[in-house]
Amino acid sequence: MTLRDQVQDEETQASIAADCAQLMDQQVAAKKGMSGLAIKTAYKALKGIGPGYIPRALKSLVPQALDALDPMWAAGLQSGDPVGHLSQNSAETADVLLGVTDHKLSVAKNKIVIATYKKVRKSVKGDVEAAVPGLAEILGNYAHN
Repeated sequence: MTLRDQVQDEETQASIAADCAQLMDQQVAAKKGMSGLAIKTAYKALKGIGPGYIPRALKSLVPQALDALDPMWAAGLQSGDPVGHLSQNSAETADVLLGVTDHKLSVAKNKIVIATYKKVRKSVKGDVEAAVPGLAEILGNYAHN
């Protein structure tokens, strides 16, 4: 059973997106210095698009992210710890997730979203890597192995 099959219903995917939005809020709030200021400014711009924009945007990414992460999740299942496997391979996991967002942005129409993403894209891989353990825990809470 694929990762997406394990969390296929809309309500569960919406819950994953909401939990990921909270994780993003925490990650962004913890940023310091000039790079932190840039991330916080970009995040504020995205949140300014409208109430609930971040969870809605994340919900639209969940199916593709689950599909993209499935091979890594499956490898983790074989070793007995999919959450740990994603966390231990945070650089690869981050690359997979950024590939999903890169594709989504390649067809985006919202100029604020496109401009904001382009400004921070080169610098966010480390931030995404740092968030992988939290994301892996979120997925582990919802996946029924």
